[in-house]
Amino acid sequence: MIDIDNIHKTFNTGRSNQVNAVNGIDLHIKSGEFVVIVGSNGSGKTTLLDMVAGSVFPNTGSIIIDGADVTKMPDYRRSEWIARVFQNPMSGTASDLSIIDNFRLAAIRTRPKGLTIGINDTFKNQVKEKISTLGLGLENKIEQPMGTLSGGQRQALTLLMSVMDSCKVLLLDEPTAALDPRSAQVVMKTAEELIKDYRLTAILITHNLKDAYTYGTRLILMGEGLVMKNLDAQQKSALKQNDLFDWFG
Repeated sequence: MIDIDNIHKTFNTGRSNQVNAVNGIDLHIKSGEFVVIVGSNGSGKTTLLDMVAGSVFPNTGSIIIDGADVTKMPDYRRSEWIARVFQNPMSGTASDLSIIDNFRLAAIRTRPKGLTIGINDTFKNQVKEKISTLGLGLENKIEQPMGTLSGGQRQALTLLMSVMDSCKVLLLDEPTAALDPRSAQVVMKTAEELIKDYRLTAILITHNLKDAYTYGTRLILMGEGLVMKNLDAQQKSALKQNDLFDWFG
């Protein structure tokens, strides 16, 4: 599904502040895998995710998604395959628009845009049904502006919106870092269910080692722009939580 072949990324090449962010990573992610990536600050996690998303291009190497070479393809053209949820709950939604308007925009994210965007009763009921699964009571507030919601509510809705169109890859960029523990739990459980129900290929970056232990079918540790550990589903299931904490001891 995602083939990353010997990618390198250097910022500020030849300057005193040169940063070798990613230093030759080879990675194959199968369709339906839920990959969790951990690592210290500066290990290259976010740069790797940015290159998969298309917001940053590698200096060398290639990235293939679903058989298409996307190495130099900008992020807006990758939206056919990829949806991304950011660390900041305010990213990815329109604050001044209502919940239902945001969902409608998400539903036509990769389709040609006409002069009108219709919201009929069928669509409203579909959105209400999806929102009700969160257990947050927002299904009866779909006309409420998105900007009036809490960060946790907004992040959970952003996750639901990410699958309103036909994406195949879900990128989760520290989606719970700015949330309280209860909201973070709702968001992670929602993400896990959506990945399973829609058979998505997913990559999660997190500093929360409990989440890294609990979620995902594969676990990767990055350091100095390299993959230091790469545990498959069987190896991850045999891992003890203390073992994971020892990686950073």
